[in-house]
Amino acid sequence: MDRIIRTLPPPSSLSVSVVSFLNAKLNEKEDLEQAPALLSELRTQCHVLDQSLSDLNTQLRNYLINHASHSDRTGALLRDIDAKLGDLQSASCSSSPDGGSEKVLGEELPALAKEVARVNTVRTYAETALKLDTLVGDIEDAVSSTVKRTLRREPSTKSSEEMRSVAIRTLKLTEDTLRLVAKTHPQWTRLVSAVDHRVDRSLAILRPQAIADHRSLLTSLGWPPPLSTLNSLCPESKRSTDVQNPLFTMKGDLKQQYCDSFLALCSLQELQRQRKSRQLEGQNREIALHQPLWAIEELVNPISVASQRHFSKWVDKPEYIFALVYKVTRDYVDSMDELLQPLVDEAMLSGYSCREEWISAMVTSLSTYLAKEIFPMNVSQLDEESTSEKHLQARISWLHLIDQMIAFDKRVQSLASHSGILLSLQEDAKLEKLSSFSVFIDRPDWLDLWADIELTDAFDKLKPEIENERSWSTEVRGVAVLSAQEDNKSPAIASAFHQRFSAVIDRCRSLPSIELRSRFLKLAGAPIIHRFLGCLLFRCQEAEGLTALTDNDALMKVAKSVNAARYFESILKEWCEDIFFLEMGLSQDTSTDGNDFGSEESSGNGILYEEIKKLEEFRTGWVEKLSTVVMRGFDVCCRDYLKSKKQWQEKGEEGWMVSQSFIGALDYLQGKMLILEEGLNRVDFVGVWRSLAPGLDKLIFNGILMTNAKFSDGGVERLSNDLSVLFGVFGAWCLRPEGFFPKLSEGLKLLKMGKKQLQNCLAGGEIWLKENGIRHLTAAESEKIVKNRI
Repeated sequence: MDRIIRTLPPPSSLSVSVVSFLNAKLNEKEDLEQAPALLSELRTQCHVLDQSLSDLNTQLRNYLINHASHSDRTGALLRDIDAKLGDLQSASCSSSPDGGSEKVLGEELPALAKEVARVNTVRTYAETALKLDTLVGDIEDAVSSTVKRTLRREPSTKSSEEMRSVAIRTLKLTEDTLRLVAKTHPQWTRLVSAVDHRVDRSLAILRPQAIADHRSLLTSLGWPPPLSTLNSLCPESKRSTDVQNPLFTMKGDLKQQYCDSFLALCSLQELQRQRKSRQLEGQNREIALHQPLWAIEELVNPISVASQRHFSKWVDKPEYIFALVYKVTRDYVDSMDELLQPLVDEAMLSGYSCREEWISAMVTSLSTYLAKEIFPMNVSQLDEESTSEKHLQARISWLHLIDQMIAFDKRVQSLASHSGILLSLQEDAKLEKLSSFSVFIDRPDWLDLWADIELTDAFDKLKPEIENERSWSTEVRGVAVLSAQEDNKSPAIASAFHQRFSAVIDRCRSLPSIELRSRFLKLAGAPIIHRFLGCLLFRCQEAEGLTALTDNDALMKVAKSVNAARYFESILKEWCEDIFFLEMGLSQDTSTDGNDFGSEESSGNGILYEEIKKLEEFRTGWVEKLSTVVMRGFDVCCRDYLKSKKQWQEKGEEGWMVSQSFIGALDYLQGKMLILEEGLNRVDFVGVWRSLAPGLDKLIFNGILMTNAKFSDGGVERLSNDLSVLFGVFGAWCLRPEGFFPKLSEGLKLLKMGKKQLQNCLAGGEIWLKENGIRHLTAAESEKIVKNRI
């Protein structure tokens, strides 16, 4: 068949001649004198092509007698070739070299060139189909031969390995051809699909047979090796010297056979990966393409089966299970790098690390056992209706299991890091393979149960701290969490809640996916913040209800609660700038599943946005209440001072710099502010006095300057002295305290003006006020103050 195909003349010369003539035809500057000669040459070449294709037709019919399964499709193909040749002959014979040939050529040559191109495509299709049929036939012959030798149980596997190698090489050639066809002729989908179907049938036989031979070879090597005894399960113990690694001890022909078998499995997997890559072209292929390494799985599976016989004895001692798995993983990881990785590289299986695959396969086998045996047992113990003591013991067992999983994952990931992989920078899919916590991916109900246990345990540990009154009074010293390094004056209870919440975060970090971390944090972490906020609110309301915050102890109680809220809020804000929390926040912002864990929030605010917002609202609300309480007390103390109108027409008392009726109010104000300054953190204390100053400004302005009190020169001087003392109280916290009392300052400024300036004020209105720096008083207020001046 190849001989017939090779005898066909290449159609390129004919196509080039026709195309060149058409170009000449389209260019009006060229004449058509050569048209009769070109038509004669075209007839000759068409005749040659006609004869060659007729011979090909005859040979194909004879060939397909022995390939009846494909005769219908190829017969239709040959009938199409005959039709095209007939059209070609009729088109060439209908033209004559007389004077009308130019007109005939102008009308028929474009269609004739198109037909020649189509015939060329048919010829290429026939060549490709025959080539693929030959390759697939060779594959099927090699696979069949391999199976027959296995069924006969021939003692030597050399011939079987050779035939398998032939099949794999032919499979690679076939895949290369299919990839080329899919790229150059994407319309030939039926041809590619038909070949894929036959190749899949061969692979369905070849791969299981190769795996079975590989398992038999592993058994002859003495794999799996004897497992470690209880005496060597200590996590700190060094590698056992009494158990030898069969992968290192094999020699001679046995080693060569194993390497060939391992290489064959890797080659088959790489071939499968290439096929999937071609079939999934244009789609998200990463998940489908990267599968566990088959040859490594064959090493892990027998170890897993042998280990489970020991695991069943250690159901109540999970630390032994994790110790055994880690020891086996560690003892044989070096052979993966030294012996097997070169074979993977030789098979050109890109993107695979034997060390990583070995570790991930061992972790996966452990996770499978945990999901099937250990966790169901623990869940059943928690679900049973029993005494509180037994329920408590079940929770303790669960938390102990989680502790063992966290410790195991850290040690295993440390092993993997020797391959140069930075797990912190890897995608979640990479981390899932190296984490025993992957059991929660398919069982979110277990994750919810774990979160509930963690939350209950945290509340149990916080309960004594909450009930201990000293925890609410002792300050946290030496805390270096806040970036500003400020004196937060936070009570010890805030540090206790912080430690519990940090413990939940540390356990949350062990989960292998962002979705699991986000869910766990919302279930086990956020309620701790809510409980903390609830305790703060209860203490503040209790203090307010008992004394209306008139007592100094009540003020300190509220101040400590505000400090605790500030401390926790600052910690959460700093945490939310970490990539760990940013990832969860972004995942939550893009969530569209509509559940409680995907609530809509402002993008970029982080997963703890709602909790931070509630802490901030609590803090600002009670800071405002502290300001209101102080101002209310000040109002009570200076009520007689504000009601006395005659004093502004008199001179000040001799020997007194300030009005006697105003001294009590000033003393109250200074005393309360000193208590708050001592009790509150610096930032919130600034909020208190800045909120208090405008209130006092409004209170005194309305109580004195907006009444019908008349001001003499002595009264103006008296008011000026009183306000100077008031401003001096706030002068301890700012440079220009009068700036926080704008109405009083500008009202006093008007009172100190001369008669002419006051007359201009009445005449000039708001324009005059602005020109003279009076910007916080209206024209009506200014007029009333001016008219009260005597």
